[in-house]
Parts: sequence; C-alpha cells; structure tokens
Amino acid sequence: MKPILDNQRVKSAITKMTDSNNDFHKIYSGVIRERQPLHTVYGGAHLFKANIAVRLGDLARKSMDDYAPNPWILARALKLKDWEKLPDNQKDADNLFNSSLEQVEKNEPAWFAQTVYNRVVNKLKREPVEDFRIDFEDGFGVRSKKEEDDTAKQAAQETAKGMKEKVLPPFIGIRIKDFDTAPQRSIRTLDIFLKELLDKSGGKLPKNFVITQPKVFITEHVECLVDVLEELETQHGLKSGSLKIEIMIELTQTVINHNGISPMWGFIEAAKGRCRGVHFGTYDYTASCDIIAQMQTMDNPTCDFVKHVMQVSLMRTNVMLSDGSTNIMPVPIYPQPENSAQVVANLQSVHAAWQLQFKHIFHSLRTGYYQGWDLHPGQIIVRYVACYAFFLQAFNSMSERMQNFISVSAQATLVGNVFDDAATGQGLINFFLKAYNCGAITEQNIKDIGIRLEDLESHFFPNIVANYKRPSAK
Repeated sequence: MKPILDNQRVKSAITKMTDSNNDFHKIYSGVIRERQPLHTVYGGAHLFKANIAVRLGDLARKSMDDYAPNPWILARALKLKDWEKLPDNQKDADNLFNSSLEQVEKNEPAWFAQTVYNRVVNKLKREPVEDFRIDFEDGFGVRSKKEEDDTAKQAAQETAKGMKEKVLPPFIGIRIKDFDTAPQRSIRTLDIFLKELLDKSGGKLPKNFVITQPKVFITEHVECLVDVLEELETQHGLKSGSLKIEIMIELTQTVINHNGISPMWGFIEAAKGRCRGVHFGTYDYTASCDIIAQMQTMDNPTCDFVKHVMQVSLMRTNVMLSDGSTNIMPVPIYPQPENSAQVVANLQSVHAAWQLQFKHIFHSLRTGYYQGWDLHPGQIIVRYVACYAFFLQAFNSMSERMQNFISVSAQATLVGNVFDDAATGQGLINFFLKAYNCGAITEQNIKDIGIRLEDLESHFFPNIVANYKRPSAK
C-alpha cells in the first residue's frame, strides 16, 4: 500500500488547502512594521499654518509650565505610579528632585515621575506633534463655496511651505467632508488642495500624506474616492497608489449592516491597497446609538464593542487602528485670573480635564489601541505622559519576562506567576518596539536587556535569541 501522502486525492486536498493558506496570509500579512503615530491632532483648515507643529509645541510647553511645572505636580495631578509615596509638600519634593541622580534613582516613585516628566519635556521640544489632520469637516463646518475654495488653496500653500522649511510633522493629511451629504464639495476641495500643493511643491507630496474619509457606511463611498484618486494621480503624474486614505467608523451601520454582517473588510478591499488606517469617531458613533451627551465618552461600553469589532475585522491586515478623542478640553476657567482663588480654580479645571483624558488613554492602551485623537495643545501633554507611563511602569517586569523567555530559546517558561509559551514572543517584541517608537524607552534601555535594536525591529525572534547577550550583574 502506498504512503498516504502519495495518494492523488490527498495531494489535491493539500494543494487546495495550501492555496487557501496563501490567500489567507495575503490578507492577514502580520504585524505592522511601519511607524504608527501615537496621535492625530485635528485642526480647522482655516487655521492651518506651515508651522502648526511648532506653534502647538510652544502652547503645550506653556500649558505644562503653567499647570505642571515640575515632576511632583505632574505625578500628583495624574496620579502616576506610586504618587502617594512622594513627599506631601512642594518643599520636600524640591529637595528630593534636586538631589543627586543616585538619590532619585533609589526612590522608585521619584525616579518614575522624573523620567516620565523629562521625556515628555524632551518630546515637546523635539517632536510635539506626530500627525496632523487639516480638517475640512467638523473642524471647518459649512461655509460658502468661495470660502472653502480659498481655504483649500491657502492650506495647500501652507503645506508646501512647511515642506520647504521642513517644519511639518512626520505624518500629515487632510480630512474632507463625507460622501453622503457633500460628495461634490469634498471632491472639489481635494482637487483644489492637491493641484495647489503639487504646483507649489514641485510635484511632491509630504511624507506620510493621507486623505481621511469620514462617515463611511457603504463600500461605494470608498470606491468613488479611489476612482477620484486614480484620476488625480493620472492628471498630476503621481505614482499609482501614492494617495493613501484613512476611513472613519462613525455609524452603527459600519459595524453591522442590514445584512447582519460587518462591512469593514469590504471597505479595505474597496480601497485597493490605499487604506493606511481606520479611525473610530467616538461622538458621531455614540450619537448614532441615541446615547445622551453626558454619556458620550471614550470608555462607554458601546465604544469598546465597536473597537473590538474593528480589531476582529482588521488586525494583522497592515491597517493601523486609532481610537477617538476626549472632548473635555484642558482650559482655565479664568483666562486672566485676578486673585489666588481664580488661579487655584484654573489649576483644578485643567487637572480635571487631564485626569479624564489620562483615564481614557490608559483604557485605550489596555485594549490594544495605541493611537488616538488630540484636539487641544494641552491634550498633547497627557498623550505622551499616558503612553510613557503605560510602558515604563511595565518595563521591568517585561524585561524579566523577555530575558527568561530568550534564555530557554523560545520554549515555555514561568516567570513569577505568569506562564509564557512561544506565542508570547511576538507580544514581547511588540511591547518593546511600541515603547521604543513612542519614546517611552531608549535604545540604551533595550541594550541593557541584552537585545540589539536591529534584531527587535526585524520582528524575527530567532535573530533576537541568536544575538542575545545576558547583561552582567550589577
């Protein structure tokens, strides 16, 4: 009797299955290797200037100087890890934080607060905005034909100027109006913007340029936009596929349609490889669920449901997922305080808004969303504080798990009361890469674990194991 693998029926079954495996992996191609911004800052197109990132950074630093001028105040305002163990008054805190580096490092809560604080300050100086969206939708509103035409042209000129002066954030794009109520207006704005931009920039697009399409609920919205983009690429001599898009999930019908299925993957297919990200619109979605205003929050259970459907539908498809924004702005009650009581009221108002946003961002991070929206310079501060605190507070335990995991060459291991099997390897790689890419940890922190950054960035665990060097005991 012949071996079963020589049987023609079995061979045909294996071939058919292998073809299906390959088709599956073309769709679910694995982890995203490109950098994903931590946030997208939205601003009305009529307010956009070439140096917007610089201006927002200046405003964010001023807000930090006004409402969190030192690590002690920041840690107490946002209740960072072990903040209760810090001194209970400013004088003792100053003595601690102004002491030697060695003394601060011996005090874990002080080291944590100071490390987060310093890295946020450095980030606001170096790269305050990672992604910016020039908004022609909610942030711009309904205006006259001439006003939107003029604004589209002016915003394009400012974008080209920012390219020339190298002051644009690393990711940038525009959000057009939706294709349900204003398709002609949206297309006209996009046409004017791109013509003017390419004319002023010598035919070049900004790096990581994207077009955000809001309120998508049928595949024809995406198909129409793709047809428009193909024509624009042809007209302007752009490489096919160079105009990327982001899709916004803002209506219940985008989660489960009238046929009882999720249309999300259909949107990605309709984009023909152009879709870079899918963003959740918190407030339009909760409004579509008839949720009253005070309950329209990022951590409402209805939002968690949608975001998990987004993950189930789109994870491992090379599409970046983003959460929405906190709509309570960190602004003072009294713009020009006249007495100490008003100064205190301002501090309490800003800190309360910070605390709410910090809670929302931590909730997003715990559920696997590493990007969200920011709408105000003061929110940029909390974005970085939350992301840095999230990764830093787990860094030591993750380092131990990684070292133990590597030491047994990706076999099962038990660290403390956490059991790791081979599938954990990718999760550990993701942790350190996301922590490094967002600025929470440095390349030296990675080296101190015994890992080379280039091996980590390869996403290939055998490389990490092969080149691992256990750190010497200190």
